[in-house]
Amino acid sequence: MNCIIVDDEPLARQEMEALINDVSDLEILGAFSNAPTAIGFLKTNSIDLVFLDIEMPMVTGLEFAAQLSKNTLVIFTTAYPKYALESYELDAIDYLLKPIEKQRLGKAINKAKLYKNLLSEDTEKNTLEGNTGDFMIIKSERRFHKINFVDIRFIEGLKDYVVIYTGNQKLITAMNLKTIHQKMPQHLFLRVSKSYVININFIDSFDHHNIYLGETEIPLGDVYKKGFFKLYSGGAVNPEA
Repeated sequence: MNCIIVDDEPLARQEMEALINDVSDLEILGAFSNAPTAIGFLKTNSIDLVFLDIEMPMVTGLEFAAQLSKNTLVIFTTAYPKYALESYELDAIDYLLKPIEKQRLGKAINKAKLYKNLLSEDTEKNTLEGNTGDFMIIKSERRFHKINFVDIRFIEGLKDYVVIYTGNQKLITAMNLKTIHQKMPQHLFLRVSKSYVININFIDSFDHHNIYLGETEIPLGDVYKKGFFKLYSGGAVNPEA
């Protein structure tokens, strides 16, 4: 995969370039100080992924992202958490807060690579064929996969797809997260962000920003935080504390 960096701060561009080279094999094709310059570059170059600051002069990162093609993936890099909700409305792959940690960047890049693979594969063949109170049936090519609800740890939404994670399986299906969540037992599965539905029986611990399912860290979205704390902790924990 290739990428570009768009950030109006020279030091931020240098630091991001160093971090990307340190944690991945992405090919960096350019680093730009503003969106119009990057837009000009995109007219003659095909880009897989954009690392994009938000608060920039002339054209903001949010305005720039809205102009990109569906096949160009975006990871926002910003010092301001207040834009997170807007960024996910633009189907951003991830939203990284500065200063960016290597491990967190690595996870975001891996997510981008996964979705890039989805775009290049015939994933539309994976469909939800039916569901009961105990399981769902996923058709993948010529096989039908029975997925017991109690075995599903969490489901991740990636734009027009969902990735279903069990203890030993990962199935990718062409469906949005809201639709598949509606077909699942609501007492067992909880929407905790725009991109994740989790099985509450697999929760090991949580804080005010993340939920931990073993070694898996799931972000807790601000919109869903109050409902999560009310349901899961019985009101014993204040989400604003």
